[in-house]
Amino acid sequence: MILERLEKLPVGSFHYKLLFVTGLGWLFDSMDTGLISFVLPVLAKEWGLSPEQVGWIGSIGLIGMALGAVLSGTIADRLGRKKVFAATVILYSISTGLCAAAWSYESLLFFRFLVGFGLGGELPVAATLMSEYAPSHLRGRFIVLLESFWGVGWLVAACISYLLIPRYGWQVAFIIGALPAVYVFLIRLHMPESIRYLISQNKIDEAKEIILSLEKNLNIESKKFDENLSESELGTEKTAKPKFSSLWLPQFRIRTIMLWVAWFGIVYSYYGIFMWLPSIVFSQGFAVVKTFEYVLIMTLAQLPGYFTAAWLVDKIGRRYTLSTFLLMSGVCSYFFGNAGDTMELLIFGASMSFFNLGAWGVIYTYTPELYPTSIRALGSGWAAGFGRIGGMLAPMLVGILLANGAEMSLIFAMFASVFVLISVVVLSLGIESKRKSLEEIDKIILQD
Repeated sequence: MILERLEKLPVGSFHYKLLFVTGLGWLFDSMDTGLISFVLPVLAKEWGLSPEQVGWIGSIGLIGMALGAVLSGTIADRLGRKKVFAATVILYSISTGLCAAAWSYESLLFFRFLVGFGLGGELPVAATLMSEYAPSHLRGRFIVLLESFWGVGWLVAACISYLLIPRYGWQVAFIIGALPAVYVFLIRLHMPESIRYLISQNKIDEAKEIILSLEKNLNIESKKFDENLSESELGTEKTAKPKFSSLWLPQFRIRTIMLWVAWFGIVYSYYGIFMWLPSIVFSQGFAVVKTFEYVLIMTLAQLPGYFTAAWLVDKIGRRYTLSTFLLMSGVCSYFFGNAGDTMELLIFGASMSFFNLGAWGVIYTYTPELYPTSIRALGSGWAAGFGRIGGMLAPMLVGILLANGAEMSLIFAMFASVFVLISVVVLSLGIESKRKSLEEIDKIILQD
């Protein structure tokens, strides 16, 4: 009865407010990731860092992200989505501010690890919370729109880097990156706990209070609750307990393998390309200011990529949209690595951003849908955490390859191959979940 009333709620101000509040977390996370990529070429020159050391600055944050995603996902299934979301935002905000005070290469590595831990913990928990509130017929669109805040964050990072770093130095970027700590107050005021989580923890009265409050805010006449839970709600309470072995039960095994491979490939390619993007453009002879201009133009293409994916994900489905965007990411990254002039660099760079970030929006939609409520944050966290291993390896590997004289065409051919491979994996092993309630998807998984 509770979940039925949740699903019947019309899309209104609550849903958009939740999208905005969780989206701000996404924006700040993206801004931090973007800032470090723009800071790297300046920092490398100022501190005289080798390509391998620059690669480590990029990778250490990914190590933190992997641990943060796994631990936060586990804790969120035990203590709740809202508490973990707020705690991780505070951690990465404070740690970003400390990066501005870094006095050595080693101290910067330590602070970047803490930033990554908070960043990695926040993303899968936010996606899980949004997926558990968004109505079934628009859930895919809401999650992709949530992910679109990532593109806005990159634009903010590019503008900060373009306007402020050349004038005030790289430290100002990290000082601005500490501001999201204030955002935690918004979280506490405007973000409710997940109703599905509360039911899974047998906190039925709390779940009912939230439903009544939402119905009141949406001007819906509230009715008394039945004493008994519906069959789907009882099923929610009886699903697997939040432990790692649950992800490898027969009904989840293929989903887990598909998601882990897809996450590894998309994170490996994204961070290998975008963490080095300003440095790559800079290495081709463009001045620092000019580099920021070109990367800003490429980054602008992320937003239409998200919006296109948001439309397609509820039209042709998650599996086909994700596999198509991954395939096209591979094609565009190959031609970007073989660009012969500035115009080709911009065209294929923008196209690569369009498809790559659109794919990110879909994978954040798809992942929480493939696990039941009791292990949804755990499954999403482990998938993202395993993916971060790819993110750790790629920046370091690019640094090593560049130090050993590897051609850009070879590096981007490698990334293109990874994109094509994971596109095939998603198409082969994925199931379709568009326009189904989370409980209906649970039944499909259990029948497989």
